[in-house]
Amino acid sequence: MAHFAEVVTDVTNTPTHETIILGGGCFWCVEAVFVELKGIKRVVNGYEGGKEATANYEAVCSKSTDHVEVVLVDFDPTIISAKEVLEVFFATHDPTTPNQQGNDRGPQYRSAVFYTTEEQRELTETIMKNTVPGLYGKPAVTEVAPHTTFYAAEAYHQDYYRKVGARNSYCSFVITPKVGKFRKQFSHLRKGA
Repeated sequence: MAHFAEVVTDVTNTPTHETIILGGGCFWCVEAVFVELKGIKRVVNGYEGGKEATANYEAVCSKSTDHVEVVLVDFDPTIISAKEVLEVFFATHDPTTPNQQGNDRGPQYRSAVFYTTEEQRELTETIMKNTVPGLYGKPAVTEVAPHTTFYAAEAYHQDYYRKVGARNSYCSFVITPKVGKFRKQFSHLRKGA
């Protein structure tokens, strides 16, 4: 039986703490980018958006639960705005490919934003309408839905890129170039900038 570090249903946002849940393909990739942003308090890999009452890696990969691989991002909006978080999100994955990011295919890899505030929803829809077509030449297919229940992924999935990095071929060929592109494009938003 899978053990989950955390199940999040209720989120309390404050002037210095906000939560958003983002799905942009493999959660290792998304996590590797967001841990480097200033103002980020916590990034947790997990699952959201499915029809089953629980989730674990095996079930999600079987495509039977309809959950998305996501990262829960807690951030301080006095340091980094929700708009900036979403701009990084949409620039660091392809939100125009349904159920796919690169060679990762299946509904668990779909682009998704699970918002916790109306402002996040509005910002997401605005960026999808006004920015994504210019970046990718076609419209976003990102799922936009309110946050319901987040299931933390198994412990070995947390902080994966930092722990495994170059020792894993997937990390070397997929995550390292993505992180490099992010570092160049968003150097002004990185910790220590």
